[in-house]
Amino acid sequence: MGSSPHLVKRWQLSGTDYEQVRSTRSDTRLSCWTPLNNQSSNLQLFEERMTLVLHWFDLWTDRQRKHLLHSLLTRGTKSQLKYCRDLLMETLPVTQVDLTAVLPRFLSLYVMSFLSPRDLCSAAQVSWHWRMLSEQDCLWASRCITRGWFLPYTPAEKEYGAWKNHYVSCVSTLDWLTPREAAEQYGTLNQQSTLMTEEEERRKERRIRQMIRDKLQEDKRQSMSTRRAWGSYTKPGAARGGSTQTGRPSSGITSSSWPSLSWPPRTVGSPSLCQSLDRGQTMSAAPSRDRVQTCSPSSERLNNASGALSSFTSRPALTHTVPPTHLTHPVLLLLISNRIPAYELLLSGVKAGVIVVLYDHRGTLSALLAQVERAIIGQGAQRLGLLAPGGTEEIHLLHRCILSERTLLNPDQRDFWEKLSGWVAPAEEGGGIDIFSPLAACAPGAALIQTLSSLTGLEVRTPMGLATGSFQNILSEWSDGSVCTGLSNQGPSAPALQFVCERVLQGWCRQAEWMEEALGALRGHLGPQLHRLSLEARGRALGLFLWEKMCLEELCVSRDLNEALIEGLTALTRQRETRPLEFLAGFLTRWTNDKEGEESSGDENKRADDFSSAPQSSQIALDWRGAAARELHHSECLYLGRLGAVLKVYQEPLTAALNSNRAILSYNDIRMVLSPVTQILELNRVFQVDLEARLQQWGAEQCVGDVLVKLCSKLRVYTNYLNNYTTAIHTIDKCRETKPPFRAFLKRADRTLSTHMLSLQELLLCPLWRIQEYVTLLQALCLHTHTAHPDHTHLSSALNTLVTFREFTQKLKRNSERDRLIEQTQQMIQGCPNLSEGNRQLIITQDAALLRSPDEQIPDSLRIYEHVSDVGLFLFNDALVLTRRRVHHTPFTLTYQSTHTFLASVALCSLSVREVTHTRYVCHAFVLEGPCRSWVCATERGEEREHFLSVLRPALNAALTVHQ
Repeated sequence: MGSSPHLVKRWQLSGTDYEQVRSTRSDTRLSCWTPLNNQSSNLQLFEERMTLVLHWFDLWTDRQRKHLLHSLLTRGTKSQLKYCRDLLMETLPVTQVDLTAVLPRFLSLYVMSFLSPRDLCSAAQVSWHWRMLSEQDCLWASRCITRGWFLPYTPAEKEYGAWKNHYVSCVSTLDWLTPREAAEQYGTLNQQSTLMTEEEERRKERRIRQMIRDKLQEDKRQSMSTRRAWGSYTKPGAARGGSTQTGRPSSGITSSSWPSLSWPPRTVGSPSLCQSLDRGQTMSAAPSRDRVQTCSPSSERLNNASGALSSFTSRPALTHTVPPTHLTHPVLLLLISNRIPAYELLLSGVKAGVIVVLYDHRGTLSALLAQVERAIIGQGAQRLGLLAPGGTEEIHLLHRCILSERTLLNPDQRDFWEKLSGWVAPAEEGGGIDIFSPLAACAPGAALIQTLSSLTGLEVRTPMGLATGSFQNILSEWSDGSVCTGLSNQGPSAPALQFVCERVLQGWCRQAEWMEEALGALRGHLGPQLHRLSLEARGRALGLFLWEKMCLEELCVSRDLNEALIEGLTALTRQRETRPLEFLAGFLTRWTNDKEGEESSGDENKRADDFSSAPQSSQIALDWRGAAARELHHSECLYLGRLGAVLKVYQEPLTAALNSNRAILSYNDIRMVLSPVTQILELNRVFQVDLEARLQQWGAEQCVGDVLVKLCSKLRVYTNYLNNYTTAIHTIDKCRETKPPFRAFLKRADRTLSTHMLSLQELLLCPLWRIQEYVTLLQALCLHTHTAHPDHTHLSSALNTLVTFREFTQKLKRNSERDRLIEQTQQMIQGCPNLSEGNRQLIITQDAALLRSPDEQIPDSLRIYEHVSDVGLFLFNDALVLTRRRVHHTPFTLTYQSTHTFLASVALCSLSVREVTHTRYVCHAFVLEGPCRSWVCATERGEEREHFLSVLRPALNAALTVHQ
């Protein structure tokens, strides 16, 4: 067989290398356009084709070239188009562009707002479009208002340029002072001034302010009496063919007259602006934009106060008159903290003409000022009322802001009170501040009143604090504004009755504590149905509901009627009467006759001793030490009666049942709950006897401080009681659930006449309440005891001891409240880790929406967010817990319930927060950035975001300080 060379070559070249080369050559050979795997051949062929296409491109016409470019750009990808854009920007850079044609209108106006009035007038000469923008009211209104030039009419809806023309008119009629004239009136910086004390400087400042106010009012009245009616005259030049412009009357400037993206209408300028804009009232004597400008400036020179005004007040001479504008009378302004118990009831009883500002206790001073400014709408307040948590020495104005003598002169609080007092009428017109806390009951509180009065230039009135009870000091005598220890001549609780109706105020002062419990349940049931209302409207609705349903006005009976009914019912329980109503009617008749006889005999004795005891009676009326001591003894008797009820109604029957082998409670349970009360009762009985002996021989030099020092030396009994109080309450609850005989016993014994209509748990709170009453009454005694009095040393020592003990009780209360909130939060969040660690406490909770952006590369101003889920933010002092919140609506009702599932937790030391700019796609949003991930959250309202962030930022700073 002959050999074939082809067969040998095939056998020899059948390896892998040969196959690869063969495939490459076949791909190159079979390719009809470009080689795929040979890079050098591919590049050479591409350059040849590109040279050929460019040669053709040079031969084509302009139309053909554009068609080719259009085809190429439509086929290009996004990255290729971006490359073309950058290449074009480098080849043909944009050197000149009209910013008003590129930017949105509100941004163009924002840029122009930084120009001076002269530059704005120059910009108006660029083009018609620039003139239209530079003459917008939002650019010129603030410049006029800051100088006190108010437009005396309302511009039409499509009218622009009114404020600019008004500015030009006012500037052209100013009273300018030469440097020499200004030095004669105001002096120079190098001029030596006489030394004045701080009080004299403040008095001079108040006098100058009053002179400025008077001059402003005079200018307003003069302008309104001499200003001709709008459109009732013709401009010069109208007879030569000129046009006449008339104004259109309107009730007030509407919101359409103000660009909403430039500045809000109620936050520009002073409060008088808000009154001029929102109430449609004329606030200035400045001329309108259509008045003639030929009038010469006034040549008169004013005094010091009016000279200051001459630099920004124009006074044209006009002859025609218009009807005077009737300004509204000053109103009363009442600030109420939402930490006040049962504040809803107070809202329901606010009188007409009182503006109420219900503020969040968690906010800041700046937020409170902005809320007050929005509420008063530029009106002047006659008096300012403040109802916030506090005592006799300080006021807890906000969560992190305590008003006291030491903190009042801090820069933030000083600025707050200066701005707030600027909206109140001066003291000469009856203006002042009414604080519903008994600051006048102690020396530090009296010093705070004097400092606040000197700072604001207003009289400050507070309760004297001689009444004990929940908030009953508000119903007592109030101090005079001029002298802190003086008595107001308007009667008891007269300042408070200017703000709130008497029946509502009395019911709230005496029953605020238990009404807070009722309103707590009411908020839980009706709150979800009113969640879209404001805090104030929701509070009014709940307060009115409670007042109407519970008929609280029927409970506010007089003291004599209350005493007569108690004695009659007590006598009825001692006897077995078949006709109780007839017995009670006869008893009340006899009681009334006895009272009338006592009053008649007292009147006769008074008339007989009228001339002989007049000096003595006046001395007794001014004996504030005696009044405080008698109130101390009277309240001590009531206190002992309640403690005695614990032994008589509860301990004795339970011990008797135990001794008769019909035990209701065991011996250990009785000893745990009631034995500490026995020790306190023995201690206070001795104190009451010693105090009564001193009052029987009362005189100007009589002392009670040593008796109080003796009581304070045995406060160990109260310490043991308070340490055991939580265990006693838990023991009562446990026995009530597990032992039916004890549950039936409490049902018979609680809230009867013998227990003063209180339950066992409420009676066990009496020692805690008594400590606060001791402090209040001792502060009143120390205030009205001269330092040279022999009793002053003992009273001061006893007061310091009781104040320290009160701080101990408040600390126990805060710890108990903290543990209760932690336990409730632990039960609320499903799958949550243990929260009871260290000194952790819950600060605030906030509902929000969790957002997510599809593309993080998009700029923030154009980024779109989608709502992922509802979340709950639980802020603690060391961590932030995020939960997934689910809302379950109840069928056929408006109520809903929320459940929380644990989502994440972040330590505050590793957390940062930043706000998201408000855009058309997202509002009220903020970003929480942790070490591993971030969350974009948004609240439903802007106020909620501000409150949450104002609390979160100080917590972050505190956590970083502790961590470092």
